[in-house]
Amino acid sequence: MDNVIGQIDRALDATSVIVAALDDGTMTAPTPCREWDVRTVLNHTVGGMHVFAAALSGTDSGADHESDWLGGDPQGAYAAAAEVDRAAWHRPDALDNTVHISLGALPAQLAAMVHLTELVVHGVDLAVAIDRPDLADDELCGELLATMQARGGIDKFRAPGIFGAEVAVEDAAPAHRRLLGYVGRDVLARTP
Repeated sequence: MDNVIGQIDRALDATSVIVAALDDGTMTAPTPCREWDVRTVLNHTVGGMHVFAAALSGTDSGADHESDWLGGDPQGAYAAAAEVDRAAWHRPDALDNTVHISLGALPAQLAAMVHLTELVVHGVDLAVAIDRPDLADDELCGELLATMQARGGIDKFRAPGIFGAEVAVEDAAPAHRRLLGYVGRDVLARTP
């Protein structure tokens, strides 16, 4: 768990590169996250960053997770949320408390893994949606996948709205594809 804050930093940075590649024409593209287009996935991610930051600092996020966090400047909204999120995770006591989120009250170390998973998976969702899987941080995807499997898997979270049934992906596939398959994304045919 000592490394999870560093992994959150890497996920924020990697996703910022993907977000920079978005434009008005890609906002309505379908994503591997069923029924969500690029704008919806990005908005959910930005909202999650604000919600986690507020939960860590014991403040109010100012809006619901699914409120419109993007406004007319999706890249600016992501950058601002990443700054707030990073600062919250770098608080000296960030991993010492209980974090209250929609999944319930979680030890902060487990909440950090949940947040890391959201950042990495939704970042890859966005990269795949705009046909730029090359922007995914495959090393980080592989680390997250290994951590999930080493901690006993995610079967208890396989439910609509969280993770679907695992999708078979060849062992030699890039880590981002194996991660998407593991969390149940079934639109892998269009990813290299």
